[in-house]
Amino acid sequence: MTVTTELLNRSGSACELCGDDSGLFAYIVPPRSGEAITEQVALCKTCLDGIANNLSEYKEHWRCLQDSIWNPTPAVQVTAYRILKSMENESWAQDLISTMYMDDETREWAEEEPHNSQSRIIHKDSNGNILEAGDTVTLIQDLNVKGANFTAKRGTAVRRIRLVHDNAEHIEGKIDGQQIVILTKFTKKSN
Repeated sequence: MTVTTELLNRSGSACELCGDDSGLFAYIVPPRSGEAITEQVALCKTCLDGIANNLSEYKEHWRCLQDSIWNPTPAVQVTAYRILKSMENESWAQDLISTMYMDDETREWAEEEPHNSQSRIIHKDSNGNILEAGDTVTLIQDLNVKGANFTAKRGTAVRRIRLVHDNAEHIEGKIDGQQIVILTKFTKKSN
């Protein structure tokens, strides 16, 4: 989702979690609709990928939350809290959670199920199997890769896929060293 001028102004044109000022995206904090800026957070690609995929793979990056937990914006607090809560087996994450302060309304939002049945995007392969970040899929037909001048052959395994957080029909993966977007209907989950 594109970042509005209002969100850029609030964030100071930097990621509201880590402070990176390159390539920002608007992240809607689930289960909210995102219609109001108060339900959005400005994130860099690294933070957005970390949330959309496997949070624990980014655990060293999430140390940046020591500053963002003090952000006065509830959406930022909720996002930081959820990330830290997912890694509470890390002592540094436990320490940060214990120092956080949120008002009652913000804490309720933070402890809500982030992906209720209406807001969760579920990625499925051609057979209806649910795909998760980090899965391996196999291509079920030859695919012309636009802009890369090659054809990804049927049967090619794509390992450690990433889910596109706002589109259930798209995943990302590397083929021949190139990161590409693949339509889920052309994949089959590997066991």
